[in-house]
Amino acid sequence: MKTNKQLKEAYKQMKFPAGVFQIRNLQNGKVFISSSANLDTAWNSQRFKLNAGLHPNQLLQNDWKQSVEENFAYEILETIENEEQTISTNDLKALEALMIEIKQPFGHKGYHKMG
Repeated sequence: MKTNKQLKEAYKQMKFPAGVFQIRNLQNGKVFISSSANLDTAWNSQRFKLNAGLHPNQLLQNDWKQSVEENFAYEILETIENEEQTISTNDLKALEALMIEIKQPFGHKGYHKMG
């Protein structure tokens, strides 16, 4: 059996998929795009904020409150391949900005505000 120290060290060596994801409203097609250093846990984190009424995007939060969770899909758009355990926040934000520029999730297409 591994000691706590060994378990902590093993966890530190783990690599998590990082990248950009979207939450898509299946009812109206609107999308919210964001990034995460750990795509495996991003959906749980987003759902927790939405269910608690704490999500920073009020447009998405309002639609979530007026609907049911099953009307939303979590979709990974891009991943960043990196041999190191940590991913640069700048790299994540740059990829997120690129995906927002490509998808244009504004107005009737999404939950982002222009500018």
